[in-house]
Amino acid sequence: MSKVETLLGLLEHYSPTGQEEEAVNWLLRHMQSLGFQVEKDCAGNAIGILGDGPRQILLLGHIDTVPGLIPVRFENDPQQGVVLYGRGAADAKGPLACFVDAVAQLGLRPGWQCIVIGAVDEEGDSRGARALIERYRPNYLIVGEPNRWNRIALGYKGSAWAELSLTAENRHSAHHQPTPAEQAVELWWRLKTYAETFNHNRQRMFEQLLLTLRTIQTEESDFTLSVRLRLGARLPLDLPPSAWYAKLKELVIPFEMYPLGYPIPAWECEKNTPLVRAFLRAIRQAGGEPAFVHKSGTSDLNLVAPHWKCPALVYGPGDPALDHTPHEHIPLEEYLNGVAVLVGALESLTASD
Repeated sequence: MSKVETLLGLLEHYSPTGQEEEAVNWLLRHMQSLGFQVEKDCAGNAIGILGDGPRQILLLGHIDTVPGLIPVRFENDPQQGVVLYGRGAADAKGPLACFVDAVAQLGLRPGWQCIVIGAVDEEGDSRGARALIERYRPNYLIVGEPNRWNRIALGYKGSAWAELSLTAENRHSAHHQPTPAEQAVELWWRLKTYAETFNHNRQRMFEQLLLTLRTIQTEESDFTLSVRLRLGARLPLDLPPSAWYAKLKELVIPFEMYPLGYPIPAWECEKNTPLVRAFLRAIRQAGGEPAFVHKSGTSDLNLVAPHWKCPALVYGPGDPALDHTPHEHIPLEEYLNGVAVLVGALESLTASD
């Protein structure tokens, strides 16, 4: 299975967020064996560089995964042929391995430098991507996430998390006043109703406000009852995190609202760029019918693209419906098609003027 050696090696090094070092070190050794100049930066990202030209194509993948070890194995599927199972096969070691193999196959291109990065902490607070913002200014950006080999993703929603809390005096259960837990249930339905009103006539999921109640916890002491909710929001382009937090603060009274983590605005890439056109041609040359998608999740694209302001898109083989599931796998044909498309797109972009 030499054609998928990169993918297989990455999957064999289990690397949930916070435990990426072993996989990073393996990837650095592997990229070096393929002719890349390699380094590990201050955040722990794996960086491989091929070429030394003044123009840069940065291919940003991530090497961390969600938790949940899936035994690495090949299986024969009646519909898909040989498939490879393993945590990260789709999200997102498949796209990252595709980047490495495609750039290695492309080789040196006069006037160009291809930079492949396996970023850490993408499934966390994106510490790896944040460390790259001030260091690079690429001419083109390709972010690695699974969207199938014949599709190009141009937009990812923003995200914002918050904790909501309420404490009240402990009273006899026969008292008519609602408990904090009961008020929390009412609050959740109030927020759902607001989201439904906001989303009215917004047909595309990319344009909608999507809410998730991640956890709800109650506590009781001798004198108080309290409840805490952890709320996630996927935000459209016209609802930046600051505006959402301001509205949320109004909606949750009498609850207290505390923002969590790093809020991230939504981002949409330009469609009519040399980068997009190169991928459209490459997909057709590989026998596919190209399509565009906008995603309801958030990726490192949202962080780096606003700073670099260069043509960008998201590409990668793999079925996004398998992200974070216990059934995560990738068909080898899907993977190899992705490599072929990426090679074709990079050849077109780096062709001599």
